[in-house]
Order: sequence, then C-alpha cells, then structure tokens
Amino acid sequence: MRDSTNLGAQIAFRVAYHGFDTTTYDISDEALKGARGRFEAIAENYAKDLPGVSKEDARKAFDHLTQTSDLVEAVKDADLIIEAVPEILALKQETYGKIKDHLKPEAIIVSNSSTLLPSDMAEYTGRPEKFMSYHFANAIHVMNIVETMPHPGTSAETRAAVIEFAPQMGMVPVILEKEQPGYIINSLLVPWLVNGAQLWVKGVATIESIDGIAAVITQSNNASFAPFRMFDFVGFGVAQALFSQSPDPIAQEFARRLKEDFIDKGKLGVETREGFYHYDEQGNATGLTAAAKATYPDFEG
Repeated sequence: MRDSTNLGAQIAFRVAYHGFDTTTYDISDEALKGARGRFEAIAENYAKDLPGVSKEDARKAFDHLTQTSDLVEAVKDADLIIEAVPEILALKQETYGKIKDHLKPEAIIVSNSSTLLPSDMAEYTGRPEKFMSYHFANAIHVMNIVETMPHPGTSAETRAAVIEFAPQMGMVPVILEKEQPGYIINSLLVPWLVNGAQLWVKGVATIESIDGIAAVITQSNNASFAPFRMFDFVGFGVAQALFSQSPDPIAQEFARRLKEDFIDKGKLGVETREGFYHYDEQGNATGLTAAAKATYPDFEG
C-alpha cells in the first residue's frame, strides 16, 4: 500500500485501526515522514469526529502500522495489497510490474482508482483473477463506503473475499456488477466539479458566487458540497492529475492553475489548511484565499 496521498494514508490508518497489521510504502524516507504526519492528523480526526473514540483509542492503530521505502519488503508477506498511487494509468501499470514477482500466490491486489477501469490494469498484475478495484471516498472514517468493482476476469472467490473484508475494517461495500468509468461516486460527482471549474476558468462567475449557488441548491448549511470546497476536500493532486489528462483546453487551464498557483506553492486543500479556502485547526473554512480571489485573463479555450 502506498500512502503518499492523503487518501492512501487514510486507508492505511483505517485498516490498522481495525487491528490488521499494515505495512505502508512510499518512495523515500522524506515521503514516509510526511505520511507519518498524515497519520498523526488522522488519529486526531478519529478522536474529534467519532463518538466514543478517545485519542488513546485512535493511537492504537500505530501498533499495527509499519512504514518502509522498500517496495518488495512492503508487499512480500501481504495477503491484500491496496494500491493507492496517483491516478495515472501508466504509473499504476508500472507499479504492478514491480511487485508481481514478489507476492504470495494467494495475495489479492485491489486498486483505489477513482476513474480507471480494472480491465486496463489487470494483466500487469500477473494475477488478473485476483485483481479488482476498491474505491474509497475521502474522509473514510465518516464517509465509510467503498466501491467494489470487478473486471470480467476477476474470480468469484476474489470478489467475495474483497467484499467480505470491507465490514471488517468498518466500511460499507457498494457493489458494482460491472465496470463503469467513474464508478458510482464519480459518475455523480465529477460532472458537478467539472462544471464548477469551467464556470470559474471561463470567467462566468467567481468562486464565491459558484459555491454560494451550490450551497443553496444542495441546502447545505456549511457549503461542504460546493464544487471548490469539494476540490479542497478531495485534494488537489487527484484533481490536477485528472484535469491535466483531459483534451479539453478549459480543463487543461484549470489543471495549470491548480499546479502553478496552488500545488507548487504547497497549497493542497484541507490537508494543508489552505487551498481555495483557508481552514482552521478543526477543518472549518474561514474564507477564500488570495489565490482563489485572483483575477485571471479571459479564457475561452
């Protein structure tokens, strides 16, 4: 399991919190240090957000967490490998190629891809019958659902085992009967985010206006489902990767703004307490950032 992303760290912590020995991998000692900081923040969120969970309860997860920058060491004894590398098909395929000869024969691999189809990755695992997608939503300790999506070559035994594991780590499995780009969650969510991004990039309306209307439409008191609040919540790494792969020039411009005006400056959303919005220590939005209020030249694509 790679935990370089915010969501990857959440998955690792969730598995460990429920008592399963969990080895997490990242590419360097520096990246592992960053992941440790994410684990500390996640433990605080468990104590803050989950009734009856104390800080001591949450920190018991660390008894089951091991970190390594040695990929073979991370996977060689694993029963289940949860891949959470960035949403780039070639990178996921390359990762499977590196680990496939070092796994136990019975090991199952699942991908936390949110958009890619498992059939596009299965052959690279060397065990397509033991491979499928396992997509977690963000803030998984409170939004505890996981989409389970097989490809045509996934065995019935693998599918059953993966679905059965979900409640063992406190997750509710959402069962997809066949492959669907975007799964269920993103089939519903992505058009909402894309249209919000387009309105901003084209200069139709400010972020404040777009999110304000969204709050009214969704009847959300804290506007948490508004497009740009959602971008902050999901994290800019995922959004930038997805938009940069689109042939649409408007999407490309949105990806450029994310990278140059936010990601390159260390502003990643809620995770860093600064994205389109500023956030306090409790994760509450306190107002738009200067970058979110910046004026850009007209862009029509």
